[in-house]
Amino acid sequence: MSRVAVILAEGFEESEALTIVDIIRRAGIECSMISTAGEKVKGCHDIVVRADEMISEDILDYDMVVLPGGLPGAVNLRDDDRVIQIIEKMNHAGKFVCAMCAAPIALAKAGVLEGKEFTAYIGYDEKIKTTGSYKEDMVVVDGNLITSRGPATAYAFAYKLVDVLGGDSLAVKNRMVYFNSFHEEQEGNS
Repeated sequence: MSRVAVILAEGFEESEALTIVDIIRRAGIECSMISTAGEKVKGCHDIVVRADEMISEDILDYDMVVLPGGLPGAVNLRDDDRVIQIIEKMNHAGKFVCAMCAAPIALAKAGVLEGKEFTAYIGYDEKIKTTGSYKEDMVVVDGNLITSRGPATAYAFAYKLVDVLGGDSLAVKNRMVYFNSFHEEQEGNS
């Protein structure tokens, strides 16, 4: 079974982190919230979450690492050498490295955006210095790199994560009333 590590730093965007964890768990995929700070981590809107685990090299055994955005959460991820080393090692091993909103700044520091297509929060194409190619799509997949835009794209991002891990996002979308809610047409695993 695939395993996903969602890394939480103080100031993370709650709607992104919790949506990702919720959808991945609904798909029956193991998903752990990993803290860089302490057992309890405060998000950027003062919501406190109890992490499942503390950051360690054990994350390298996971199949995917996910960085939610938010400020100062994304800056705290970028400035944490443990996070950067995990991103570098997982990328080198060909494992999925994923981030959304402002968190691609950590991916840039780790060098994984070089020569890749990616997206991030509005205006971050100016803040992220890389040879990569910035796109304005909701979700961008380039090999093992998956990125997304911001809080409103968390659902699309999480469903894509389920899909690339071999899960059934269509079943999760149906159980969550995704199609009726957004007047989307039900098409395969889109």
